[in-house]
Amino acid sequence: MDCSEVKFSGHAVQRMFERDIPKAAIMAIINNGEIIQHYPSGVSVLILGFAGNRPLHVVVARLPEGGTCLVVTTYVPDPQIWSDDYRSRRTP
Repeated sequence: MDCSEVKFSGHAVQRMFERDIPKAAIMAIINNGEIIQHYPSGVSVLILGFAGNRPLHVVVARLPEGGTCLVVTTYVPDPQIWSDDYRSRRTP
């Protein structure tokens, strides 16, 4: 994702702390991860990336001002909810 600047929501910072997800991992995923979902709002995407062998999902919104991106949240995808490749949700 092409971002001239990356900001973090308070929620994202809290989740990063709780889940031991370093800022460097988030930045690498934003720069090199795979966009696996575009949200209906048209401004947010879900990005899949890995920190070592650990899969991570990062929700990023592009703000109206230039190329600024806001990290909304991040989490380790639950294997009971996500497919084996972490790219799609399992069907019930």
